[in-house]
Amino acid sequence: MRTSFATTLLAGAALALVGGLAGGPAGAPAAWAQAAGAGISGDVVKIGILNDQSGPYADFGGKGSVAAAQMAIADFGGTVLGKKIELVSADHQNKPDIGVSVARQWFDAEGVDMIGELTTSSVALAVQELAKERGKVDIVVGAATSRLTGDACSPTGFHWAYDTYSLSRGTGGAVVQSGGKTWYFLTADYAFGHQLEKDTGEFVKAAGGKVVGSVRHPLNTADFSSFLLQAQSSGAQVIGLANAGTDTTNAIKQAAEFGITQGGQKLAGLLFTLTDAHALGLPTAQGLTLTEGFYWDRTDESRAWSQRYFEKMQRMPNMIQAATYSSVLHYLKAVQAAGTDEGKAVAAKMKELPVKDVFVGENGGKVRADGRMTHDMYLFEVKKPSDSKKPWDYYTLVRTIPGDEAFLPLDKSACPLVKG
Repeated sequence: MRTSFATTLLAGAALALVGGLAGGPAGAPAAWAQAAGAGISGDVVKIGILNDQSGPYADFGGKGSVAAAQMAIADFGGTVLGKKIELVSADHQNKPDIGVSVARQWFDAEGVDMIGELTTSSVALAVQELAKERGKVDIVVGAATSRLTGDACSPTGFHWAYDTYSLSRGTGGAVVQSGGKTWYFLTADYAFGHQLEKDTGEFVKAAGGKVVGSVRHPLNTADFSSFLLQAQSSGAQVIGLANAGTDTTNAIKQAAEFGITQGGQKLAGLLFTLTDAHALGLPTAQGLTLTEGFYWDRTDESRAWSQRYFEKMQRMPNMIQAATYSSVLHYLKAVQAAGTDEGKAVAAKMKELPVKDVFVGENGGKVRADGRMTHDMYLFEVKKPSDSKKPWDYYTLVRTIPGDEAFLPLDKSACPLVKG
């Protein structure tokens, strides 16, 4: 099917080239660029951003991720190996059938070389399988399931910002250490929620805690009352919110109406971003513990890049948007290094090259054999309103979690690329 709802964006070479990335070796003849350019299919490198642009995750990534991808293309210089870089985007509406249909159209008829972002785990898993069949690169940013680099891994598939393991280790581990020993889960009823509940539950039990129960809710539900009442009646010290986007913010708002936290139970937002803190406001969100891979106000570099993003979107970026920038930039560096946009060759270069950009920060990142990009994660606490000194000043850094600790050790991966 034609993606009539797709937005096509041509990224021209409006900005100066960064570090000479779009050029050939110093002093090389013009023939070098022509020969290298012969490795670009259709004389264009085409990138697709496929995500939720109208549903519960529209602010989570959405058009903000499209804008971040545009920034990466512009910062790269607008061309690679002398060929134009083109960006397309579409709304998969959180439906795997729509996501796969769009991806198939892009790969088979429109010459798309890489599909990125892919918020919603069920969509990401389906599209990654299709990309594997087509020998195309996919870079998942917004989806969380750790299966993407586990049993469902792909030679051309990558997972960039975070996953259910890193969230569970960060937020789940911190809450247990602070005394939250008994848990009840409020879980989004699809692949992401199931995996997040499973991973967090394992951390809770390993730390000496106990899972007393769980309830599953439909994606994008408006009424959490029955689910929250079940969680409240469980008597658990902690209600783990294994959901995201508006599902998380609605659950937190309605929990306040039921007086759940006032009654002594603690809410743990297992996937909670800057966007959610902004939507809730500090009076409601204050005190929440969360794990993110990026915060706009952490370093001079992150502040400078985020200000550029703010000028485009009139809001600060969260980790999904910053990681989309990172993933597109790294992909283009790999195309440059490989001298082609052929999927397997680019994937090999992506694993070979170090990741260096504003998202991964001063310690950088690396891409493992299973496609997992490891980088530092950060445990934050949402500030009290009285502690916030400027717009978007929402987080206090509690702990930096080194990349080697934040993600599942490679020797424990279920990925056949590792086991084989």
